[in-house]
Order: sequence, then C-alpha cells, then structure tokens
Amino acid sequence: MDIFSQIAENAFILLSGICGLLLLFQLYYILSVYSKLALYKIPSLPVKSSLPPLSVIICARNEEENLRRNLPHILAQDYPAFEVILVNDFSEDETKWLLRDLCAQSPYLKVVEIAEHVRLKHGKKFAVTLGIKAAQYEHLVFTDADCIPQSDQWLKHMGSSFDGGEEIVLGYSPYLKKPGFLNALIRFETFHTAMSYLSYALRKNAYMGVGRNLAYTKSLFFRGKGFAAHMHIASGDDDLFVNQNATPHNTVICIHPEAQVWSEPKTTFSAYARQKTRHAGASKAYKPSHRRMLATQLVTAFLFYVFATATLVAYPQYGYVVAGMYLFRLLAQLLVYYPIMKKLQVKGLLWGLPVLDFVYYCYICLNGFAALYKKDVKWK
Repeated sequence: MDIFSQIAENAFILLSGICGLLLLFQLYYILSVYSKLALYKIPSLPVKSSLPPLSVIICARNEEENLRRNLPHILAQDYPAFEVILVNDFSEDETKWLLRDLCAQSPYLKVVEIAEHVRLKHGKKFAVTLGIKAAQYEHLVFTDADCIPQSDQWLKHMGSSFDGGEEIVLGYSPYLKKPGFLNALIRFETFHTAMSYLSYALRKNAYMGVGRNLAYTKSLFFRGKGFAAHMHIASGDDDLFVNQNATPHNTVICIHPEAQVWSEPKTTFSAYARQKTRHAGASKAYKPSHRRMLATQLVTAFLFYVFATATLVAYPQYGYVVAGMYLFRLLAQLLVYYPIMKKLQVKGLLWGLPVLDFVYYCYICLNGFAALYKKDVKWK
C-alpha cells in the first residue's frame, strides 16, 4: 500500500469514527431522553369535587379577527370558576369595541387597557405583568389571541394538573395543518421542540414552556420577581420564566388531546425566520447547563449530517458504512417518534421524517447562528 492509499484510509477511518461518535450522542437523546415521552401514559381527566379557580390571561395587540374567532371558545370553557383577563396592548384596530361587546355578553371577561406612551416603549412582558396583577385568582393559565382550545375541557385538564402542590403546568400547542412544505416544517419544528421540553420535564429537568398553553401560580411569579431578570430581552415571557423558576418537583406536563391548544402558523419563510430569531435570542439567557444540553443535541445532529455527507462524497465505495449508520439512527427515530407524534397529533409528518429532520437541523442551527448578530425589540 502506497503512502497516498494509507492517508486516504486513515482519513476515512477518522471521518467514519467522527460519524460514529456523533451517532452515539444522537442515540442518547433519542433512546434515553425522548423515550420518556414515548412511554408516557396520558392520564384521563380525574373526577374531582373541587378545582382551583383559574385566571386565563391573553395579551393582544391588533388581534380583532383572531379574538372574534377564538375568544368565544375560551369564554365557553366548561369550568366551575374562571375569569379571562384580556390585556389590550394599544390596539389600533377595532379590538376595543369588540371587547366591549363581549364583556356585555360574558361575565367571565375582564379587559385591561394599555395606552400608548410617548416615551415608554414596552414589550409583551409588561402586558403579561399587568394581566397577572389584574388576576383575582392564584392559578394562572396563559394563551394567545390566535389560539383556540381543542375542546371545552381544556381548563379542566390544566386546572386538575395543579394536584399536589405543583406550580408550573407545561401544556402543548400544535399548529394548524395547511398546504405546503413550510407548514410541514413549522409543525415538525413545533413537534420536535415539544418533544424535547416535555421529555426533559418528565426527567425532572424542565427548561422551557410555550406561552400558547402554559400555567403557573401567581405566588411563584412574584416570589421569583416576575420577569425582572430578563426584562431587557424582548421575548422569553414563557420559556425564560420556566427556565428560571422550574424545579425537579414543581413542574408537570398536560398533553391530553382535549387540553391541546391550536395556533395559526406563519405563512412566509421571512415571518418564520423572524420568529425563530426572536426565540433563539431568548435561549441565550437559559441556564448554562440547559444551553449546553440543547446545543449538544442540535450541533451533534447537524454535524452528523455534515460528516456523513462528507464521508459519502469522499469515499462513495464505503457508502454502505454511512448508510448503515444513517438507517440505524432513522430506525431509532421511527420507533421513538411515532408514539410521540400520535400523542401530539402530528403522526402524518412521519412520512416526511428523513427530509424534515435534515432541513430542520440545518435551518435551526444556521438561523440560531445568525441570531447571535441580530436584535429584536418588538413582540408585535
């Protein structure tokens, strides 16, 4: 064997070895972390003589049509004692008049108006804080104006989750199915994000929640000084609050199909990119251990594709080695992802898993890198 053949062989061994190491990292997340959610048995709605009264908080800015369509479904929840706090954050459409009509029709609705201030420019966290201060009940449930509960039992599931002194309930909010690849990517990214934060919550290591379907106690909010630690960051009223206040014993999940809250997805790549950039900006303020945990999962998956492709291009004669590692990872994903997709109502995405998984990791990693050099100061 000449020296060039020896160098080529050593280079192949190195590349394939790196692929194998990256594969082991991925198998850890798939088989050890995500399997927690795959094996999780969703409890049925318990029969209880008493449920805690709830304050549902929604912040809206120029959301007249969404409120007209969705708010009646929230006001019609089958729950013994609740109120809906609607924070109208300086809407310039007809939201104010719509809310006046709805207040006349429903005793559950309470409106908090925020007027524009010439010198004070506030974000969503200010609006959420005012909503919390206006709430009369200890247990708070959060959603958005463009969200609609799957059933009138949503609040019963969320309220019954505060069963043994829990202070945070992590719900799930899928996006509506629409035509096109962008919609499939958004729904896959939402599924993957939920799979991660729900699985880690089951492992007693909750690191985030999603404000479209989230609940926590008022006393926890004030004990943790609200959003004071990250008020300078535009986003993060949901995930950063959970990251700051979740403990191994105060957080539970609630993903019963009746408790899921559906949302309208973005319809353009530019709008989706802005949303992901805003979320990536908040994730920089996570606890260091959580940042390392999430970065390792994302980067090892991205690099697995990079090194697998490089090995395949440089050494096509050893394509069976790369194919074997890829198919082994894909088989593990299929076995673990399918039961989770059924729970999260996106099992139709399983057919596109090879393409969606590849695009997802490339897009999230590259967009996250770009987010390091961008700032976003608005929530609407």
